[in-house]
Amino acid sequence: MAAQKINEAHEHIAKAEKCLKTSLTKWKPDFDSAASEYAKAAVCFKNAKQYDQAKDAYLKEAEYHTENKTLFHAAKAIEQAGMMMKEQKKMPEAIQYIEKACMMYMENGTPDTAAMALDRAGKLIEPINLEKAVDLYQKAAGVFENEDRLRQAVELLGKASRLLVRLKRLDEAAVALQKEKNMYKEIENFPMCFKKTTAQVLIHLHRGDYVAADKCVREAYSLPGYSGSEDCVAMETLLQGYDEQDEDQVYRVCNSPLLKYMDNDYAKLSISLRVPGGGGKKKKAAAAPQGGASGAPAAAEEEDDYEGGLC
Repeated sequence: MAAQKINEAHEHIAKAEKCLKTSLTKWKPDFDSAASEYAKAAVCFKNAKQYDQAKDAYLKEAEYHTENKTLFHAAKAIEQAGMMMKEQKKMPEAIQYIEKACMMYMENGTPDTAAMALDRAGKLIEPINLEKAVDLYQKAAGVFENEDRLRQAVELLGKASRLLVRLKRLDEAAVALQKEKNMYKEIENFPMCFKKTTAQVLIHLHRGDYVAADKCVREAYSLPGYSGSEDCVAMETLLQGYDEQDEDQVYRVCNSPLLKYMDNDYAKLSISLRVPGGGGKKKKAAAAPQGGASGAPAAAEEEDDYEGGLC
């Protein structure tokens, strides 16, 4: 079966080469037919599991589509070449081809197709390279945003935000979440704004920045329905417990269903949160020094807690 498919592929390549020849009666190469034959050859190689030869055939197809000024089809062929690299577990090369295809989609005036391809590339690379996946999701979100397709853009931004948390790049995650929240506000999905506020608070507290966390909640009061909501009450209680170094209160909020059943990356932030100066999991901060300054804890204390609490 495989040998038969390989023979078929070579027959298609021979036909393609014939299409490219010129003569006294045929002045121009038939790029369209050559591309079509190379596409057929690529499928035969693919069915025979000869992925490297399939990749080469797809690239030849793309070359002749480009000569024929049919950029969309050229980009599709290059994307397929990337898929052949994926079959060989050569992910970085696969992503390079897909990114090249995306540039051609953009040049062709089909940005939606480019964004969807970037999203697919992000999913492919995510298991082995989170940093690259973040980059691809953010690029895809940017393309959708430029097209005013905010629902698609915010979904991709959400993927990037979660991966930034997983990478412990919390400063960048805080910025990405704010952008998400602004988009949800623009499309009037206020319940998602509430959830993003909760995620922001967790990130800022892990960064040791109580002031930024408190500011997020205060700003959220302007969202319709936030004040008095379950999310709002939980965050007010969490911030109060954190500020007063009440480990019990923080533990109760962070282990409540509202926070425990968030997206996994945020749930992990919740259950690992510790108050400055806090000891064990459910230890009240009664033993904490009483003579210290009131209000937000000192930065040095927060840094010490961050080191100890997140281990």
